[in-house]
Amino acid sequence: MPGPSSRMLTLLSLLQVHRDWPGDELAGRLEVSPRTLRRDVDRLRELGYRIDALRGPAGGYRLAAGGDLPPLLFDDDQAVAIAVALAVAPASGADIAEGAVRALATIRQVLPERLRNRVGAVDVVTTAARTTVDPDVLVEVSRAVSAREVLRFGYGPDEHPRRVEPHAVVARAGRWYLLAWDPERTDWRTFRVDRITPRPPTRLRFAPRDVPGNDPLAFVAARFKGSAVEDAWPCTGTVDLHCAARVVEPYLDAADDLVATGPDRCRLTTGSWSWEALAARVAGFAVDFTVLGPPALRGATNELATRLVSASVLPPM
Repeated sequence: MPGPSSRMLTLLSLLQVHRDWPGDELAGRLEVSPRTLRRDVDRLRELGYRIDALRGPAGGYRLAAGGDLPPLLFDDDQAVAIAVALAVAPASGADIAEGAVRALATIRQVLPERLRNRVGAVDVVTTAARTTVDPDVLVEVSRAVSAREVLRFGYGPDEHPRRVEPHAVVARAGRWYLLAWDPERTDWRTFRVDRITPRPPTRLRFAPRDVPGNDPLAFVAARFKGSAVEDAWPCTGTVDLHCAARVVEPYLDAADDLVATGPDRCRLTTGSWSWEALAARVAGFAVDFTVLGPPALRGATNELATRLVSASVLPPM
């Protein structure tokens, strides 16, 4: 039989994984009597854990959410995952950098040496996000999403009043966005959370709608690309670039398809929100190129060339 301290850690681990435990089953897993199990449960309660007793023929126990923060129990992988997450928190866009640093220092103090060395080996230098979100605002917006509650807020520098049905909070590229149905405009809208000033809660519930594509992250990404639902550019074309692939490769996105076709030639398939923007992007590589298709890109390239020639002509004095 394990010692009392080890047994209590095992008991706490079991309670954290499984919501409801019949008393007999829990005692059997710990290889103790029901009386010893009751004593161990009482010791955990003294440490601040809320453990509810379940009614029924055999009785049982459930770990409930507590009002205070008792000692936490993490396995090795969980401890390392939390430490790494705290280390990269400044890049998340949430204004929690100072709290994350203090939390990471606290966790490191209580880690055993073997884990402290693993966490210390992760020497992360992060770039702060371009904008930060007040964590209180993030929590309030997320609460409205979870509660399916109509959200009122001021938006932008002039705090223009908005009233929407919030469906999801999405983190993307260091910024936080609210995806919501706007009844006034009868359409989906995205709002930057750092520009939101919440108003008092409405306490008005709404029936959730199906997000197009059933994927809020993909839907928000699609909106930024000018696409309706799919996370893909609405305009995609292929060009033959008269240069080595290594010349343009550093400037491409992960979704771009670059194939070397020779020592000084490569084929690029890429996209943008419009054919004109796509033609301008390809021209921006500052190398000769040939449009392979589709015809819409060829036409946009001709129009861009005409516009650039016209722009370079000085007006008569």
